[in-house]
Amino acid sequence: MTEVKFYLVRGTALFNESNFPTPQKFTKYVRALNENQAKEYVYNTLGTKNKIKRGNIRIEEIKEVSPEEVKDRKVKEMEKITKIIM
Repeated sequence: MTEVKFYLVRGTALFNESNFPTPQKFTKYVRALNENQAKEYVYNTLGTKNKIKRGNIRIEEIKEVSPEEVKDRKVKEMEKITKIIM
């Protein structure tokens, strides 16, 4: 079974495309199995919450980090989850 790891994803995204396009930097901590899954999660999250198209999101860096380096409390708390009931 593969291990879930923490990733730090940095990049820029074009927010508010219709009125005044402004590129802004973002940093997200993500739990994923690999770098591709972390990248897809960021595309999905930014696209859903901020209505940003994938073409307007530029990921510059994805790196694996230790659990101690994670600054996002929600992502850190997800490490304590042992099972999911559906």
